[in-house]
This record gives sequence, structure tokens and C-alpha cells, in this order.
Amino acid sequence: MLSAALTVLVSALALAWSAERFVFGAAAAARVARVPPLVVGMIVVGFGTSAPELLVSAFAALRGNSGIAIGNALGSNIVNTGLIVGLTALVAPLAITAGTVRRELPLLCGCVLLAFGLSLDGWLGRADGLVLCLTLCAVVAWLARAAHRARGVAAPQVPAAVAPAQAIAWLAVGLAVLLLSARTLVWGAVTIADALGVSDLVIGLTIVALGTSLPELAASLASVLKREHDIALGNVIGSNIFNVLGVFGLPGLLNPAPIADGVLGRDFPTVLALSAGLLAAAYARHGRAGRIDRLEGGFLLAAFAAYQWVLLVSAG
Repeated sequence: MLSAALTVLVSALALAWSAERFVFGAAAAARVARVPPLVVGMIVVGFGTSAPELLVSAFAALRGNSGIAIGNALGSNIVNTGLIVGLTALVAPLAITAGTVRRELPLLCGCVLLAFGLSLDGWLGRADGLVLCLTLCAVVAWLARAAHRARGVAAPQVPAAVAPAQAIAWLAVGLAVLLLSARTLVWGAVTIADALGVSDLVIGLTIVALGTSLPELAASLASVLKREHDIALGNVIGSNIFNVLGVFGLPGLLNPAPIADGVLGRDFPTVLALSAGLLAAAYARHGRAGRIDRLEGGFLLAAFAAYQWVLLVSAG
């Protein structure tokens, strides 16, 4: 099992590095091709930070490990909201714009409710996956239109001197390492689950979810240290929407499978409670434009720790 644990650790670090290189290469290539910054910011960066979750869930579903695929999607949301937002708010209180309170946070809660509603029959099928993936396309289009009206999404910072060949090389290397590390992470996670005698769902909710969320953790901490609070919080909200629609829906399209009881009774309610708590904190104390203070960050971290304890107890 030691080799599997090392494989998971190395794969998680490789996922974080390759996702950053993939975004760098894609953004540089888009700049060379004169793609509008709006498209780069919404599509390239949004996909790049969520690519680890997407690829891991796809490989897990194709291998027949639906528990890892589902656990990765929901566990990543729990890590993003409980651990990353909580930890980031402890480092520095997060400012929340009025647009986030009115638009993005309610949208996130609605997406979670949609995925939860489609899962109540205990089956993640192709029809469910299609609905979720089409909803993701509609959400991206709607957010892109809103950002265009607000003149809002900035492209990632890419040196102007990056040559086309260098941009394409980083894009190819980043994608190749992403694919390889996603496959090895799934193999290591399945091996650990078999060795410990726990379900692949629990492994997906913990080890895999934390590993695939490393890009979001790095991006949020870096953004808040630079006082770019919109990016720090927007990165998490965008990733959560992508996870609950795309990462959760894709396994249904690739390999329909039953949904474990724990998902409906424990994991989905936790995702919904954390998302609603984030919205309530924004409304309750600060109105339409405020911030997430260190106290609220502490509550989020405590909720994340409590959930992990429940998982450990349920795993025996």
C-alpha cells in the first residue's frame, strides 16, 4: 500500500503542476491566436482549474469505479467551500461583491439542488448526465454574457514574449501530464481502498477530492495574498458549479451507475448546507456587499473537520 500512497501523493502534485502549465500554455496560445480575453478567462482558466477533477472522474467511471467519480465531484465541493474558503478567510477576510451575492451564490445553490434532485432515484444515468452537462453549457454562456455586459473577465497574466511554439509545447506537456497523473491517481486510490477495506466512495470523498482540489487551493491563497478577493472567491464558486454539473454529470454519460445511500443522506446534504451557509453568511451579516470574516472562516473549517470525522466513523 505504501507504493500506492506515494503514487497518489506524486500524482496529486503532478495534477496541480500540470493544470497550471496547461492554463499557461492555453492562455498563451489563445493570445497568439487573438482570442478575446473574455473567452480565455471564462473557458480556458475555468476548465484548467477543474481539469483534474474532470479527468479523474472520467477515468474512474470508465474503470467502473463510480464511487471515486461521484465522491471526487462532491468531495471537491466540500473541500473547496469548507477547507479552501475557510482557510483563505482565516488568512484574510474575503470581500464579497453585490453581484456575487445576487447572482453566483444563488446559482451555485440552484445547481446543487438540480444535481441532488436528479439523484434522488438512486441512479446516475445518461439522461441525468446529459441534463447536467447541458446545464453547465447554459451556465457558462449566461455568465459569459453577464461578464461581457460588466466588461469583466480578465485573461490570466501571460508574458507577451511567449513564442507560439513555446505556448503549444506547454499546452501539450500540461495536457499529457494531466492525463497521466489522473490515471495514476485513480489507480493509487483504488489500491488504497482495497487495502484498507473501505469503499471507493470514501476514498473519492477524501484523498482524491483533496488531491484534485490543490489547484483551487493554490489559486485562492495566492489571490487573497495579492488582495484579489474576487478571484479567490470566484475561483471556488466557479469550480463548485463546474464540479456539481460537469464532473458529477460526466460519469453518468460515460458509465451509468447506482448512487450509494451515503451520497444522498450525507454527502449531498453537506454540499448543499455549505453552499447555503456561504450565501447566508453573505446576506445575514453584511447585506448585499460584505465579506467573509475570520469567524465565518473558522465555522467553515470546523464544518469541514466535522464532516471528515463523520466519514472516518462511517468507514469504521
